[in-house]
Amino acid sequence: MKRRATELTVSDHAVLRYLEREHGIDVEAIRSHLAGPALRAAELGAIAVQVEHIKLVIRAVEPGRAVVVTTLGRTVPATNARRLQETDEGTP
Repeated sequence: MKRRATELTVSDHAVLRYLEREHGIDVEAIRSHLAGPALRAAELGAIAVQVEHIKLVIRAVEPGRAVVVTTLGRTVPATNARRLQETDEGTP
């Protein structure tokens, strides 16, 4: 007899697609809305930019890609900070 899973994690990708398809959220419009200020900031050499009440961190993982979003006044969660540091050091 197979054991039943007692826990299941829904991926960010699944949540995003659900919001997009079930609730009509225009993900590409949101991406464009965030990319404009992030691109301008990156061109000026910034590593982060404030867009409304959030902060986009521009550096890390892949050059030219905003990879972390935090609420202003909060720090990057420890797991994300550790992941960014490992990536910057060249480890997976």
